[in-house]
Amino acid sequence: MNRMVMKTMSKFRWAYVGSGSIAGNTARSVTKGEHTIAAVCSRNPETAAAFAEKYGAAVYADFDALLEADGFDGVYIATPHTSHADYAVRAMRAGKPVLCEKPVGVSTAEVDRMLAASRENGVYFCEAMWTWFSDVALTVKQWIDEKRIGWIRSVRMEYAFPGVMMRKTSRLLMPQTAGGALLDIGVYPITYCYRLFGYPDRIDCRGTLKDGIDIEETVTLGYAGFDCTLHISLTKLRESCRIVGTEGGITVPVFHMAKLAALKTKAKKETFAGKTDYLTEFTRAAEEIRAEKTESLFVPHAATRDCMRIMDECRRQLGLVYPFESQNKQEE
Repeated sequence: MNRMVMKTMSKFRWAYVGSGSIAGNTARSVTKGEHTIAAVCSRNPETAAAFAEKYGAAVYADFDALLEADGFDGVYIATPHTSHADYAVRAMRAGKPVLCEKPVGVSTAEVDRMLAASRENGVYFCEAMWTWFSDVALTVKQWIDEKRIGWIRSVRMEYAFPGVMMRKTSRLLMPQTAGGALLDIGVYPITYCYRLFGYPDRIDCRGTLKDGIDIEETVTLGYAGFDCTLHISLTKLRESCRIVGTEGGITVPVFHMAKLAALKTKAKKETFAGKTDYLTEFTRAAEEIRAEKTESLFVPHAATRDCMRIMDECRRQLGLVYPFESQNKQEE
């Protein structure tokens, strides 16, 4: 048996950067499959030690030491998004494939840095947008592409949860960590519409800023003949997706982590049941890494960059500037 076949049959070894809630959520799922967590690096030594003990990983306080230690097949970045670009670029310069939590950065300039590192070092880089590793979202896209509901007339999506009820020190509510609704949860409906219909002809964003972050907004993405109207909020709990065409409609109740999509026309009703989970995401990313790809078929580089461009424009219209951006501008 040759070495490549042996490697393919072995468990995929991940190095985790970050040991917080999202790291724990993904770890519980992926270790049920053909994955293992070989190493973890975190700024919090207590949570890192507990995480390492639970999953049998080596623990590193220093990211460079983790990269030098090797012993893993890919890096998964699960830190606040303000630190994503730094970790991702350093990992790729060391030749390590990267799966990075969404949003991968806070601006198009940061995304460009990461994509350049992927290109220049010939190494895999992918945004961990689990929605689009799922066959549910891919089926909805197929229905749209096949014009199963005819020409699109309207799209309405809502994604909200009461984040304002969290502790004031939560990264979600802190401008220093680029908190707010748009980047953390707005990335989901924005990416959904982009993946179905491409880059919009028009972008309109109106919302509410409070304590240095956006707590809610309505984003309108305009296309030829229809609008995608997206309601994003940290003040309530709601999620829905309704796509209306000339010949019928598509409903995806919990679209960002869907288990079901329903298509209805005058002629028939059809449903697709599937799952959106971390295990599918990590498994498909691992397969692409082992196939020596530098870009994911499920979440292409162009999609990550274009969606960040849309969010940049939304922030421009809202007048939303994070403290570290103002400081960087003053230092230039």
